[in-house]
Amino acid sequence: MQTKPIHNTPTYIPPPIRPSPPVHQPPPSIPPTKPRAVSISAPNTPVAVPIPPIVEPDDSNAAYYDYQFLFISQRSETSQPVTLSTVEGVIPADFPSGTYYLTGPGLLADDHGSTVHPLDGHGYLRAFTFDNATKNVKYMAKYIKTDAHVEEHDPKTDKWKFTHRGPFSVLKGGKKVGNTKVMKNVANTSVLKWGEKLLCMWEGGEPYEIQAGTLDTIGRYNMMDGADLENHDESKDGVDVWEVAANLLKPILYGVFKMPPRRLLSHYKVDSRRNRLLTVSCNAEDMLLPRSNFTFAEYDSNFNVVQKQVFRIPDHLMIHDWAVTDTHYIVFANRIKLDVLGSIAAVYGMSPMVSALRVNPSKSTSPIYLIPRFPDKNKDKERDWRVPFEAPSQLWLLHVGNAFEIRYPHRNLDIQIQAAACSYQWFNFSKLFGYDWQKKKLDPSIMNVKGGNELLPHLVQVSIKLDSDYNCQECDVKPMKKWQKSSDFPATNPTFSGKKNKYLYAATTLGSRKTLPCFPFDTVVKLDLESDNSAQTWTAGSRRFIGEPIFVPKGDEEDDGYLLVVEYAVSMNRCYLVILDPKRIGADNALIARIEIPSHLNFPLGFHGFWAAN
Repeated sequence: MQTKPIHNTPTYIPPPIRPSPPVHQPPPSIPPTKPRAVSISAPNTPVAVPIPPIVEPDDSNAAYYDYQFLFISQRSETSQPVTLSTVEGVIPADFPSGTYYLTGPGLLADDHGSTVHPLDGHGYLRAFTFDNATKNVKYMAKYIKTDAHVEEHDPKTDKWKFTHRGPFSVLKGGKKVGNTKVMKNVANTSVLKWGEKLLCMWEGGEPYEIQAGTLDTIGRYNMMDGADLENHDESKDGVDVWEVAANLLKPILYGVFKMPPRRLLSHYKVDSRRNRLLTVSCNAEDMLLPRSNFTFAEYDSNFNVVQKQVFRIPDHLMIHDWAVTDTHYIVFANRIKLDVLGSIAAVYGMSPMVSALRVNPSKSTSPIYLIPRFPDKNKDKERDWRVPFEAPSQLWLLHVGNAFEIRYPHRNLDIQIQAAACSYQWFNFSKLFGYDWQKKKLDPSIMNVKGGNELLPHLVQVSIKLDSDYNCQECDVKPMKKWQKSSDFPATNPTFSGKKNKYLYAATTLGSRKTLPCFPFDTVVKLDLESDNSAQTWTAGSRRFIGEPIFVPKGDEEDDGYLLVVEYAVSMNRCYLVILDPKRIGADNALIARIEIPSHLNFPLGFHGFWAAN
């Protein structure tokens, strides 16, 4: 096997798996829309289990079936740990002991004809435990027993009936008009092991605590108690008509629609230097108002609150991820607006609740709010953080890989953020992951558009330069020219989080498959940020896709460790956990081990994971 260059990029591509005979059919037509989606036809006959057919890998029907495999439901759980088999390579002798936790949706269809968006799928926690002494990997998987799970699942019959719509879905049967069960906390977005607690988090409410050894659900864990506006300085706001509107909305949202008063963002940050966990929560009513309240909380290793601050931003924002440095919280203004007609349809159950919101492309810039983390230390030079920096671009920020700051002797400050972002022209709340709520199907063409590298998620570099008086000298968001293909889930060595890093890893695609050129991802890219021409890749292979890469530290060097990534071999109807050597990415020996999950335990695409060392 040889290293194959892609745009001067060393790439390892394994041989295709089980090549199938070609099936000839007319080429798919391209609909005249902008951005133009890649035409991928769905079969006319109903499909009970989306097993890939024996067709040529780049056939449009095969692409449709391959895509469905990533979101196939898994109802089985493991009552006891299952020892996994290594089918290629060996687990390294120095691989650390610990557990890789991965959460995501596990169930997307019930027994009454309803399907839900992947973001509304019930949370399914997977755990891969590595034992350095025995070199064994044991696997466990269980559903997070949220309140919605308990209501919608009958343990005696093992039948499911969705009653909560969820923010992104519309149910086929049942009550539509007057169905106020819209906030479905499924704890399916991210997972965190901090101190003695294992938490599964969702974007709209409290996290659920899990027993680490058994993966049994303990219950909801209150991380937002007391996170109100007690320390907010109202005198700076003057007469706030939107506070009056908020007070009118609260009884409706909290009482009728049972929304929690605050929603905890599923993305957290870890300050390794101070040994702190950082979280952000928002007020529920802010989703409908042109102002946003952000509560930043910092916890020590015992989950004691070290500090908590509330900041009110005078803008209508939707935030999924954010950044932090030694001295600042950084909020990227993903601007939204209320859709009145969409709101009416959503309330009457005719469309998903997110139909009430739309992206707001009214500004040609990307506002970035630089919020002081320790305002008391810089009162003499405090700038008005309510005034954002305006980057001359229009990008919707998705995920942050790393952020750090460099302070020069003359007190100038240079802040750098590596992230993934997409275009406002492409982003659509109700069509994420290609879910078509009207047809109740996953349409891969939505995630694959002609010339879509700049529209779809891609890697960006954010630069903010301040002088000694905190005046802005530069604020810019630029695509990373080293790698411009569709990419997401940027990651670094966690021990270098908050520090200047040389390497960045992400899930990406080589674009070699014509029918699925942009998503799902099939490649891990390693970027050398200090080199002008160093982007190296490892590719899973033909009809094999990957999820989020996770770095497992081993030594003191930044790329000294291992990468874990789940591989979905749709051509074989199997899932694998792959161990990669970061130092060898771009060569033909980057793959260290491929660990097989039993076929009856295949699981759908996960969202975010966490490595917890013993």
